[in-house]
Amino acid sequence: MAAGGGWLAGGDGRKGAEGERDLNDDIAIGEATEQDREWAARLMAQSEPWITLGRGLDKCREACGRPGYLLFVARDAGEPCGFILLHPRGVSGSPYVASIAVRESHRGLGIGTLLLNHAEDLFRPEARHIFLCVSSFNEGARRLYERQGFEAVGEFRDYVIDGASEILMHKWLRRR
Repeated sequence: MAAGGGWLAGGDGRKGAEGERDLNDDIAIGEATEQDREWAARLMAQSEPWITLGRGLDKCREACGRPGYLLFVARDAGEPCGFILLHPRGVSGSPYVASIAVRESHRGLGIGTLLLNHAEDLFRPEARHIFLCVSSFNEGARRLYERQGFEAVGEFRDYVIDGASEILMHKWLRRR
């Protein structure tokens, strides 16, 4: 498990401020290139919760380049604006959202929701469950995950840093 992976750096399904466009119709999600992996690592390293969790650029690069992980990038007019890092068999053989983030300029526009939906659609044909972890201090991300149907199923106290927990969350993709 990638601790702190449940962080969502924005993109909670809300429209932008008055007068801003809703980007959902303009966003394309596709597999990451090598250049995208570096971009994603830099976004992680400059964002919470990775700052609080003590994850520097080298650790973020390592996470974005792990063998067996899938990295998808959301693009607005061809420019990367968010990503989701997935492990197809991360928790007891079920898919795991290792990390998700949205560029600051694109936060609050629903891109995080689009990325989560993309992951669910990708795995739904074969998987029954999907998991993620969210840092206890990341209340906004946890609210988003709950709105998306995730439920807390466990807690790892003082898992990465003292005084903070990683909350394991689960969602049914399909029933028996």
